[in-house]
Amino acid sequence: MGQAAELLDVQPAFLRSLDAAGVLAPERSGGGHRRYSRRQLVLAGRMRALFDQGMTLEAAARIVGLQDELERAQARIAELEAQLADRR
Repeated sequence: MGQAAELLDVQPAFLRSLDAAGVLAPERSGGGHRRYSRRQLVLAGRMRALFDQGMTLEAAARIVGLQDELERAQARIAELEAQLADRR
């Protein structure tokens, strides 16, 4: 956790709060240490940016979720448009 916190320039307590809120679910080492994936570190960085803008944990989690949902929808639209273009 210390390396992840250092990488993100946050306190370890910030990462623990994301874990406690269910935003992150890091794997645990044999010794019980939290091990974050790259994807989880990116997510934590996105959450931190929103916190820096004054968002609450709940608001930041909702915003990130909506951003991800929008990205998936846009990718699906692009896929369907490509399929439609192929049929023409």
